[in-house]
Parts: sequence; C-alpha cells; structure tokens
Amino acid sequence: MSTYKHLLVGLDLSPESQQVVDRVKQLFADRDVKISLCHILEPLAFTYGGDIPVDLSDVQFQLEQQAKERLSTLAEQLNVADDNQHVVLGQPANEMHRMAREQDVDLIIVGSHGRHGLALIFGSTSNSVLHGAQCDVLAVRITEDN
Repeated sequence: MSTYKHLLVGLDLSPESQQVVDRVKQLFADRDVKISLCHILEPLAFTYGGDIPVDLSDVQFQLEQQAKERLSTLAEQLNVADDNQHVVLGQPANEMHRMAREQDVDLIIVGSHGRHGLALIFGSTSNSVLHGAQCDVLAVRITEDN
C-alpha cells in the first residue's frame, strides 16, 4: 500500500463534518502527512441564478467569515496550520480537483451520505469528486446515529 503524503479533506461544515475529521484522525494520527482542509462555498449569484436584483456581497462575505471560523475549529483537532485551511468560492468538485492538482495532493477525503434513488441519479459532491479526481479519493460514510 502506498503512503500518502498530502491529504485534502473537503468539509461541508455541517455537524456531520465531525465524522470525517474523526476518521482522518483515526487513520492518519500516527503518520507523517500534510493535511489541508477545504470548504467550497458556491457563490450566491450561482445559487440564485442572478435573479435577485440586490447586492449580495455583504451576505457572501459573512458566509465566508462563518465558514473560516468553523473550518478553523475543525482544523485545531487535526493540527492544521492556517495556511492549509481554505475557504474557496466555486463549484465544490471542480475546486477540489483544482486544489489537488495545484498542491500535489495524493488523497482527497470527503463525506458521503450514501445516497440512493433519485439523489444518486442527480449526483452528489462526493460522487463528482470521485469521477474527476486524478488521485485517490476516500469517501467517509456519514451515519445518522452519530
């Protein structure tokens, strides 16, 4: 089995993100590995399709600040330095692929809710990350009982 040197952990910052952080600690606590955390925020203009004739820049800024604070709290548990904590605007899978290429990441870790039925057909972030990644991807199964 190969040894991973740089992990990119994609977190949605929901309460379930703790399960992903816990799994990273469990698997890599005793290893010499660089860990980068990321949270990808879709720009509000994408979300609302530009249909709202108001300036959303203040709201977007507040969302970014809240995401940075939450990501920082999770990063403390993994001893991830500030410069390896990334809150990025964009489409989640595309941005994780870009970051993985640019930073020589050899393992992307994301949470997976194990969708099925219509949710699986329409896809998920973890599925999109898996199918476009040029490195290994670990999908951590998110359970409801935690």
